[in-house]
Amino acid sequence: MLKMRLRRVGAKSQPSYRIVVADSRAARDGAFVDHIGHYDPRTDPPTVVMDEEKALKWLRVGVQPSDAVNHMLKKLGTLEKVKGE
Repeated sequence: MLKMRLRRVGAKSQPSYRIVVADSRAARDGAFVDHIGHYDPRTDPPTVVMDEEKALKWLRVGVQPSDAVNHMLKKLGTLEKVKGE
């Protein structure tokens, strides 16, 4: 099963995350299928940059977002576009 989730990158005590589509059995920072954006929690307010077309494509195919990514998708309004179809 594929999931849309965060992949941690960055130095010690300076986290930054990539939003990726990965197999649910893969390690958190392991192999992934597609990179669709990034998230930086250290800025004020936190920065979320996501390729909406890729996110919509994967959501239409049935990829399940993690809780954190689900919250980001709601804030960006992407989930409403999928439900509206």
